[in-house]
Amino acid sequence: MNKRFLLGFDVGSSSVKASLTDIDNGDIVASAFFPDHEAPIKAVKAGWAEQDPQMWWDNAKLALQKTMADAGAKGEDIAAIGISYQMHGLVCVDKNQQVLRDAIIWCDSRAVPYGEHAFEDLGADRCLTHLLNSPGNFTAAKLAWVKENEPQLFDRIDKIMLPGDYLAMRLSGQVNTTIEGLSEGIMWDFQEKKPAKFLLDYFGFPEDILPEIVPTFGIQATVSKEAAAELGLKEGTPISYRAGDQPNNAVSLNVFNPGEIASTAGTSGVVYGVLGEVNYDPKSRVNTFAHANYTPDLTRLGVLLCINGTGILNAWIHRNVTPDVGYAEMNDLAATVPVGADGVTIIPFGNGAERVLENEETGCSIHGLNFNKHSRAHLVRAAQEGIVFSFCYGMEIMRAMGMDIQKIHAGKANMFLSPLFREALATTSGATIELYQTDGSAGAAKGAGIGAGIYKDHDEAFATLKKLSVIEPNGKLTADYQTAYERWKEVLQKEMA
Repeated sequence: MNKRFLLGFDVGSSSVKASLTDIDNGDIVASAFFPDHEAPIKAVKAGWAEQDPQMWWDNAKLALQKTMADAGAKGEDIAAIGISYQMHGLVCVDKNQQVLRDAIIWCDSRAVPYGEHAFEDLGADRCLTHLLNSPGNFTAAKLAWVKENEPQLFDRIDKIMLPGDYLAMRLSGQVNTTIEGLSEGIMWDFQEKKPAKFLLDYFGFPEDILPEIVPTFGIQATVSKEAAAELGLKEGTPISYRAGDQPNNAVSLNVFNPGEIASTAGTSGVVYGVLGEVNYDPKSRVNTFAHANYTPDLTRLGVLLCINGTGILNAWIHRNVTPDVGYAEMNDLAATVPVGADGVTIIPFGNGAERVLENEETGCSIHGLNFNKHSRAHLVRAAQEGIVFSFCYGMEIMRAMGMDIQKIHAGKANMFLSPLFREALATTSGATIELYQTDGSAGAAKGAGIGAGIYKDHDEAFATLKKLSVIEPNGKLTADYQTAYERWKEVLQKEMA
């Protein structure tokens, strides 16, 4: 009997990854990503960031071909397809599904003034109670820029899409999107539980510019005859799951219920938690979107805390303070110093303005350094603790919104490879950390299995998720970490004064 697989795509700004997951045992049997170097981002002007959607399709095809070859799989072996993608992008197509311009991707900042003006004109209360966010620099604001600066092109737009919607269109020939996708574009009204007509009217967008809405988990479309021939897939294969990368990262870690947290700590850090009631931060220091399992009848919101200055600080310390040792040896150095780094405090925000600080740019700073007492080991430890404390600072905002944080799910990668970082985060936050072996494309594959009805629910889908370790708060060190954290917050407040 032939093996049956689930196919997951992860459309990032640096590459596109494909993975095949064995339906029966949950194992990732093969995966590949293209290109093998970072994909180009076009920056015609400062602050702009664009990519050609055709590049995503070409790389998806290459990644799929290698994955299928490595697994020895055929098109008929794939039972369903799921898609994860870079959030907040804008793809514009005409009536013939032809792309009209390069996609304006998530890190493009040209639309900031359009979102800010909308927030001022519509009012903070209306935006936050209905959209749960400022329109900011998200998809709707990007489209407003196109409307004003490229009016002839705007008039030719039939539908707008997010990057994942584009890949689904190329696979199926159908244009559709999800509530989760509309919410990340700040075009979903959580009070009215339908597309945000008042925002569309404000910007002058026709309602029919939005695609048909399909469920995040469910049969969204099927592979077309043309795509099947081009990719070696079977015509009619269901596309049954689609979500932005941060909600999908939570899905890949089996984070679906209120109080559960998914976290990553690479160059920047993300804490993504699930909230069971409609709420928002009145200062808009975190973003709130529909989670992957949100429906108009089930309130499941994803609260996204993004901190720019996290792992990049640890990398800076490595390059400039400990270039002679590896990251594992850095962790050993840090462990030789007590909690609180003997009074050294590092504010880690040195990678631009921080939303969690109401868009202030404090920069990174080192406090309490004594040349006669402290060594580079103190700097390494203070840096890791500073990153941990920035996470905890953001989690205080999430708790104030009603989130009961008991457990943090994370992949064993980046900062989570450090035992000290893990212990410090668990102990300071009071939450248990569970580390898993997974990634975005594997999560998209499992999501496809749920959407296609192959798994009865997410518990069955992720029953085979490999838990690598569990880190409980260290009660013996709680007081020490709390003292260090309070000192860190005092220093931060002085920096922001």
